[in-house]
Amino acid sequence: MKDQAPEERAASDSPHEVWTGRATNRVQWLLACAGAACLALGIELAVDSMWTSGILPLVMSVVGCIAAGLLMLFGTLAFVHVAVKVEKDYLEVRCGHLGLPRRLIPLSQVVGADFAPAVTPRQWGGWGYRWRPEKGTAVVVRRGEGLVLSLGDGHKFTVTVDDAESAVRAIRARLRLRGTTS
Repeated sequence: MKDQAPEERAASDSPHEVWTGRATNRVQWLLACAGAACLALGIELAVDSMWTSGILPLVMSVVGCIAAGLLMLFGTLAFVHVAVKVEKDYLEVRCGHLGLPRRLIPLSQVVGADFAPAVTPRQWGGWGYRWRPEKGTAVVVRRGEGLVLSLGDGHKFTVTVDDAESAVRAIRARLRLRGTTS
């Protein structure tokens, strides 16, 4: 977007165009692999175990490995990437390959949009879908630029997305069209 001519940028920020963006975190794949390994270990223990110390330690180990594996696997795969779409009347955020969790924010509830040049997982307590009382809600899949929405109810919603500046311009264009200040 930054290499485009001004007239091309203005056309892509038109309130009639659909803006899409995404952000990806490849490190999450390593955590997903670790989760799959825990899951496989739990299954291996359940199928081919020669524990001589009783059934209870075996059951605890199998359940623990499978539970940890599933939590790591699905918890990380849900936040490998995020897709953001700004349409005429709403902003949609979809996480992971299944698009879940999903958040749909009507632009009628948005009173402002700002660019955040440096959103970090540390600010929000880690990767994923986060809530902090003093900051609002966020979808953080990687360190970097993000979009911060100010909502009419006083809450904020932050999402890390590539080319967040153009998302801010697209949202502000739609808000201006509605007569809302940003």
